[in-house]
Amino acid sequence: MTVPPPPQAPYPSAVPPPPPSGRWRPERVDALPGTEFGLVQLRVEPITSGLAIGSLIAGIGSILASFLVLCFGVAGSASGWGGWVSGAFTLLSVLVGGGAVAIGIVARRQVRRSGQTGQVRFTGAGLGMAGMVCGSCGAGIALLSLALTLVLQLSA
Repeated sequence: MTVPPPPQAPYPSAVPPPPPSGRWRPERVDALPGTEFGLVQLRVEPITSGLAIGSLIAGIGSILASFLVLCFGVAGSASGWGGWVSGAFTLLSVLVGGGAVAIGIVARRQVRRSGQTGQVRFTGAGLGMAGMVCGSCGAGIALLSLALTLVLQLSA
């Protein structure tokens, strides 16, 4: 009967595992004067800004809420409850749209100021702009739909 050898670690404790192939690329190598060593700065991959993604999501939500304003306003204008319900959704749409515009401005500023050597570089300026546009369009559609609802409700 043979005894199996004890399990061994994949690498000896003094030797670190090699870096994953292709993930670590030097951006700059500075020689240290008087030595044979150098200082390596690794390339940092760009990251999509979470603020820009949030701005776009809030802008799309503002547009969806503005269509609720239109639907409930037109459907309930003859019965008299359309103005109240569409007013509540208008408030929601304007608040979310304003938040999308504000977050989009902050996201574009974050993208513009990032990217110095050795720091994280953010991308997503277009997402931030799309969030700003969607948010302002959603708030505008909601306000126009509320005005249409009030006109229909007063004429009925």
